[in-house]
Amino acid sequence: MNGAAVLEQGLAAGFTAGLTEGFTAGQAMGWMQLLLAFAIAQQSLEHLLRGDRAIFGARLLLCLVMALGIGGAWPVWGLWVISLAMLWRYQGPYNGGSDKMTMLILSCLSLAHLSTTPFWQEMALSYLAVQLVLSYFVSGWIKVINPEWQRGEALRDVFRFSAYPVSEALRSWADHPRLLFVMGWTVMLFELLFPLALLHPVALKLALLCAAGFHFSNACFFASTGFSGSGSVPIRP
Repeated sequence: MNGAAVLEQGLAAGFTAGLTEGFTAGQAMGWMQLLLAFAIAQQSLEHLLRGDRAIFGARLLLCLVMALGIGGAWPVWGLWVISLAMLWRYQGPYNGGSDKMTMLILSCLSLAHLSTTPFWQEMALSYLAVQLVLSYFVSGWIKVINPEWQRGEALRDVFRFSAYPVSEALRSWADHPRLLFVMGWTVMLFELLFPLALLHPVALKLALLCAAGFHFSNACFFASTGFSGSGSVPIRP
């Protein structure tokens, strides 16, 4: 998962924690918009150097407006429209999970802004929280039924053949099968058990801390950004 997705996954999870700690839906939305603005701005700044400056320049401007708390719901709706246009232009979510999570968060925030009562705001954001929990569980389930993950071979291939710009020292981890076996099962068990964290506030905080560490380490180890592989993405004229 790329660096921007770290923030996006974290802010979606943060909403769940926010309600547990007694935040109102409005407060949770405010924090989510601030962090989301930072995550999308990071992507936009990187892509401004590669072209499509009209799209990403407008995206960056809306992020600034949203981060400053200006314009109410309009920056959220504007970013949603641009994200929809990007799906058409790039023929799908070319950043995979990052684009999907961005669109999901913007859609839920847009619905929350359209809601006339706090109850429906919470329903819109609760749907986001459910999707986050499912994203962890389904990811863990897909891994645990895969023989390569069961044997620890999947992570070996990740470190040995990674397309990301990683150091030779990091690639040498592929030569430590026992370590990768333990790491692989740690990831799978965490993802499968993540829904249980919702049963207690302390467990939820620990799970969120582990999730943040996991995604942040991915971003650091593999130097992944929001646009890995974007050079080969088909673009509509």
